[in-house]
Amino acid sequence: MAVNAAPKGYTSPIKRRKCTDERPHPCRIMIGDIVIVRQPVSVCVPVNYKVTLSVRAEGASILSYQWFTSDDKEPNGPPLNVYGGTQADLPIEAKKSQCYVCRVNDIFSNCVFSEWVKVKVLNIDVPGLPLKWKGDPHIAINLKPQTVQLGAKITLRCAAFGNPAPDYQWYRNGHPLLKSTSDTLQIDHATAKHKGAYLCSVSNVLQEIWSEAVEVDVVENDQLPLAAPAAVDKVALLIGNLSYSHHPRLMAPVMDVHELANLLQQLGFRVVSLLDLTKEEMLAAVDKFIDLLDRGVYGLFYYAGHGFERAARNYLVPVDAPVPYRSENCVCVQRIMRSMQERQTALSVILLDTCRKWYNQQCIPSTIMALEPKGNTVYGYATCEDAVAFEVQDGGKSTGIFTKYLNKHILQAEKVTHVLERVSEDLGRDPLVTGKQAVEIKHTLKEPRSLTDPVNTAGHTRELHLRDACWRQANELPRKKRLMFLCRVEVEISFSALFSNVMVAFGVIKTTGPKTDNCTITLSSIPPMQDIFSGPGRFEEMDSMLFDKAHNIDSTLRVCGLQKLKESLVMKVDLHYTHMDSRMRLTESQQVDLGEPLVASCKLYKTIQTTSPKKPEAASAQSMSNIASSKDLVDHTRAGPCRPFTRKAECGAKVAVLRCNEPEENDENELHDFRCQL
Repeated sequence: MAVNAAPKGYTSPIKRRKCTDERPHPCRIMIGDIVIVRQPVSVCVPVNYKVTLSVRAEGASILSYQWFTSDDKEPNGPPLNVYGGTQADLPIEAKKSQCYVCRVNDIFSNCVFSEWVKVKVLNIDVPGLPLKWKGDPHIAINLKPQTVQLGAKITLRCAAFGNPAPDYQWYRNGHPLLKSTSDTLQIDHATAKHKGAYLCSVSNVLQEIWSEAVEVDVVENDQLPLAAPAAVDKVALLIGNLSYSHHPRLMAPVMDVHELANLLQQLGFRVVSLLDLTKEEMLAAVDKFIDLLDRGVYGLFYYAGHGFERAARNYLVPVDAPVPYRSENCVCVQRIMRSMQERQTALSVILLDTCRKWYNQQCIPSTIMALEPKGNTVYGYATCEDAVAFEVQDGGKSTGIFTKYLNKHILQAEKVTHVLERVSEDLGRDPLVTGKQAVEIKHTLKEPRSLTDPVNTAGHTRELHLRDACWRQANELPRKKRLMFLCRVEVEISFSALFSNVMVAFGVIKTTGPKTDNCTITLSSIPPMQDIFSGPGRFEEMDSMLFDKAHNIDSTLRVCGLQKLKESLVMKVDLHYTHMDSRMRLTESQQVDLGEPLVASCKLYKTIQTTSPKKPEAASAQSMSNIASSKDLVDHTRAGPCRPFTRKAECGAKVAVLRCNEPEENDENELHDFRCQL
């Protein structure tokens, strides 16, 4: 924390400059009849901060002004006119660091230039300035303790906002360091004499403050402690497939993806969660996910739905997979991991709550083949090879057994493999799946990395802002809308995201008209977007868990499958009311253009068209309405040799229904040549 008074034993050699408007001796600055009586001053401000540069001059005639700017760190490059900068005061919204100078002219063609000044912009993520900031020094980057090897470089930084720009003076063990008057102190070759307590004095004409004192230790190479693992950023893609067109539907992915997304957000992950994707949509979503990864980033991919294994490769079954399916109709997990590794992530985690039944019983038993020895990769499988993974339905809530215990332990500050071991132990003790399902963990961790590791963005600010912009694009909701109808009824429409491709609209009647009675509203979308949660006996109990139905909500609408949206989404609001005079039931309607909310703005369909052209033999992508209206196969899963089937197990006084998330077996007898989607 910065302090205003010098620490005990410290004497500041900086003499406070006085803020004055006294005119300097005219012989020093007069050219013709123009005298600059106050020079502009350099400033240091946050990005987008509004600041004003000022110059004051006097002359024998009317004076005119023109400001110039240069992008160079030193004002030696060719200056450029500042558009509109023709006044003594130049207001600036600081975007980047630039140098400025002002030319003052009179009507006799005399001119004089002010001193060059610099507007320095610190583009850093720190708490904002005080609301009534007057320009006094405000430390934005404070010192951090260091332990370095003998001969290594020591770099300490103490950056502060200030108007005027602050001056700096560095100290070691209470003594000022000569020629150390910038915001960065650098020692190229550390020796024992460089050990000690360092701090920095920061001052301008308004105030002097002091940084925190930190210790710098210089040690032999074998004494250097290992740095704690940290992520540059954390990004997660969660996909849950449940409404299959040609295979048994599932229940658990809805709650599993929803709850896991909330937990990962608590761990600092940027989460994109999607439901019911076709193969092309899955590939497009994975490509967008890979674009968010970079060196030092933690990447996590989670999938819940049907799946299988073939020739050492795992495949995820899209909702439009045909019967029978082939590996080319599905998404290869190892392709995703290879893409993650190519982005040089610090940690790549893939969690699969899906079956691993062998695609063809004639296949050789699977062994995972290493892609490249890059390390720090983790696979967490809900089940072992040639086995199924179950979801349990207990009352109105369904959950995958694996994800149930994953969510229980994922917030623990332990090595990610240790967390998965705890999941495996809990699942192994669950009587519902004893002898039927066992977690499998495979990894190449070289460091004790955890999903709870902190995020350290130092040196990666630009990349962080780019990822943040891409992530926000997939999670941006429409703003609240207020609609005033002709009958003077006012309706408010607000929005919430259940998933990155599922949005809920809430309608509330805020005020009623003077002649209206018994007002109700209904919401609908243009184009129509089918609610995948609706249907007899499906998800009624889950509604209260997915979003809070407040008592004052008059109407809700769930808009699903936003990744399919190719045009602006329009919300239609129908107001129904009884006119008090005529007692007639009347209806008024309004439409609101919502643009492309959430993942619709990513235009996954364009990615599909440009990078993943569809093969003729693959099943065509189903519209959301077709998927939602197809026949529910959950209760018609056939039992028999080598086929997944519905099993029941008793737990206490309750009966829980177990379903495996594997599609019906293919009737192919021929073993096709293995073609991995890499």
